[in-house]
Amino acid sequence: MSANLQLLRLLQLVSANLPVGGFTYSQGLEWAVEAGWVTGADGFGAWQREQLHDTLGHLDWPLLQRLYSACRAQDADAFAHWSSFLLANRETAELRLEERQRGKALARLLDGWQLCQAPAWRSSVELSQLGGMAWLAVHWQIPLRELALGHGFAWLEGAVMAGVKLVPFGQQAAQTLLRELCEELPAVLEWALDVPDEHLGGGLPLLAIASARHETQYTRLFRS
Repeated sequence: MSANLQLLRLLQLVSANLPVGGFTYSQGLEWAVEAGWVTGADGFGAWQREQLHDTLGHLDWPLLQRLYSACRAQDADAFAHWSSFLLANRETAELRLEERQRGKALARLLDGWQLCQAPAWRSSVELSQLGGMAWLAVHWQIPLRELALGHGFAWLEGAVMAGVKLVPFGQQAAQTLLRELCEELPAVLEWALDVPDEHLGGGLPLLAIASARHETQYTRLFRS
């Protein structure tokens, strides 16, 4: 596959229009705003920066690397292990449900393309969006670093758009936040790719509390 086509496939894979429902989730931000933990664009930036370094750096990206490697090695058992590990590290019922819903949505897309149909892989792909992204990236010959950075940009963009609605702040502030937070992605990725197995896992108690409280929040725009 040519480098140009690889880039186009990556843009499709990380697009906000990918039908996995990413725009419906705030990952605890909705409660954090209501509780007064996040106020203004600066407060949002601090909240998101913590997740960038902790969740992306110590969990999502290291596991994306392992899922990608399992796909390249055609190791369905390792893929299943790390898919289950990722789901187990989502600390609330709401975050686990989000992970499964995203995974199942991407699996349905793969079904439509008649890809990843082997039973040894199919049930694991349904557990998380990261699994399906890793499988497709290997199938489309997208390099791991580009995949991770694309995923990180999509994650940040979704969070910033949720912040526009919830905090709120305007589009100028949104684009400034996106520009500034993206500057940190390459360094975090370098760290993430060296995280050993024994150091895997996120640790943000306020995020877990916000997500748990969101499950019973009286009025909600978002599903998490």
